[in-house]
Amino acid sequence: MYDINKITDPSFIKNLSTQEMQVLCDDVRTFLIDSLSQTGGHVSSNLGVVELTVAMHKVFNSPEDKFIWDVGHQVYTHKILTGRSKKFNTLRQYKGLSGFPKRGESVHDCWETGHASTSISAAVGMSYARDLQGKNYHVVAVIGDGSLTGGMAYEALNHIGHTNHRLIVIINDNEMSISQNVGALHNIFGNLRTNASYLKTKHRVKRLLKNRVILKQMMSRAKLRVKRFMIGESLFDAMGFKYLGPVDGHNLEELIKNLKAAKAADKPVIVHVKTKKGKGYSFAEQDKQGIWHGVGKFNKETGELAIKKDERFISWSQLICHILIELTKHDSRVAVITPAMINGSALNDYQKMYPDRLIDVGIAEEHAVTMAGGMATQGMKPFVSIYSTFFKRAFDQVHHDIARQKLNVVFGVDRAGIVGADGETHQGIYDISMLRPVPNLTMMMPKDAKEACDLLYTAYQIDGPVVIRYPRGETLKTTIDYESFKRIPVGSWSVLKEGTDAYIISMGPILDEFIEFTQTLHQEVGMDVGVINARFIKPLDIKLLDELAMKKVPLVVYEESAVIGGLGTAILEYYNETNQKVEVRRLGIPDLYVQHGSVKEVLAELHLTLRDVGQELQQVIQK
Repeated sequence: MYDINKITDPSFIKNLSTQEMQVLCDDVRTFLIDSLSQTGGHVSSNLGVVELTVAMHKVFNSPEDKFIWDVGHQVYTHKILTGRSKKFNTLRQYKGLSGFPKRGESVHDCWETGHASTSISAAVGMSYARDLQGKNYHVVAVIGDGSLTGGMAYEALNHIGHTNHRLIVIINDNEMSISQNVGALHNIFGNLRTNASYLKTKHRVKRLLKNRVILKQMMSRAKLRVKRFMIGESLFDAMGFKYLGPVDGHNLEELIKNLKAAKAADKPVIVHVKTKKGKGYSFAEQDKQGIWHGVGKFNKETGELAIKKDERFISWSQLICHILIELTKHDSRVAVITPAMINGSALNDYQKMYPDRLIDVGIAEEHAVTMAGGMATQGMKPFVSIYSTFFKRAFDQVHHDIARQKLNVVFGVDRAGIVGADGETHQGIYDISMLRPVPNLTMMMPKDAKEACDLLYTAYQIDGPVVIRYPRGETLKTTIDYESFKRIPVGSWSVLKEGTDAYIISMGPILDEFIEFTQTLHQEVGMDVGVINARFIKPLDIKLLDELAMKKVPLVVYEESAVIGGLGTAILEYYNETNQKVEVRRLGIPDLYVQHGSVKEVLAELHLTLRDVGQELQQVIQK
């Protein structure tokens, strides 16, 4: 048994036998299950790479050798082995241990990430830097087969494959990303893993050639020819890589042997490692829906999640899914596209109802958007569901392929706003600033479930692309009935509460809090503050803005997104262009990356609480 909390660095692994390393792996798994049951986190991905991580630290010398983890949600074992286990009780909590690689946490984290498909490009850069500087360390990128559905990974592979730069790419093949993997590459891996004739021949040859060195060398060349004949020249061989595998990702001896071979190679190497997501924890092992990819606290004995669902509420993602189901019932042109986020964006019910109309393209946001444009040119009404943080990847496609051609593609920007524990790589705070300058584009955000029905219905009546953004979290359920859907005039806002001293302008579910808050302000301090629902972020309701200018009252614009280029900026631009003098105060995310923590803690740090709004109102009214 190992005292996990006493591990300070991975050097001790060098002196361990295979049996001792397996004991270490078992202890690490026990520690992970115990710890994550109390904090939540990425369970399945981390349990799947315990042996691989231990083997990497056995063969290589971190931090001199560089480990780059794609996405980064599988680094918990790496963090434990590099001396961070004592901080695991703070995992993904405010000011605590990050759930992803973090250069500021440890010298063993050489690259930060949170999005897929970046690791090989970063590793290529490090290998070039090493060679140009005359150094001799190893560079190892660990990428899942799910991340290999992203085009950026192939750009890097295509570049480095036929060079003389040493680089090791470990493909962690667990047949899953968050949802089940899709695509031709997934089938290629299946062939590499399961060609029974080749694997049987390979094992027989190994037995025959035991201790026959010269014959081994002769047959090694023959084996390569047989391999190519039986399963075809692999994609990676064709790209110039030495291919090793498939390797049992839970067999330490196999892992170490193949990693040593990769280490000795004088060219780029692919090590194809087969692992089981959730290894060692039955609930995670049996999960086919991606539930255990990332969870909150749970009962480790029963697998029961700690959070009890309130049946009066529905998640925003699931709400949008159910509205799409209702729209599809009445309009056969509707179809849904997702970049590997069926479960993440709660599209499972749509998939059950319309399996042919739910199109999962893999981790390929750019392709998803342009594909939707192609569908729209042929009269379809595609809906593309993408997290706000991942939507940044598809900016050029929205701009060049969709908006320029004025195609009616509707984009569901999921997880808009502060998302909490995943931190700076996942905060959904840039989509407004990014997309607002795009011509022909309409952007909206509902405050509740009923308005979501009406806005999504309206989106398909607009000539051009539409973005409907919605936050993480839940909203009160409503009846979803196509006959009750109403078309909302594009660009129209609604005054939820009149005021004489000032107005708060905002969008989304926080509006209900503002109504209650302003009522309290009136009772306690006598301030009469109105509340306006800016449900259309673009175009603005210029008629209402002109009326507000005539009232000569200050405006406080609140947005849980980047203040630079946001709704407040748009309002200021309008008043400047029309030469109207109006006091406009902007409250939003300042020019910085927002760290992990609960939404409440993060908003407090950013001075975006209701109390902060009250202080801003007091200042602007007394001015």
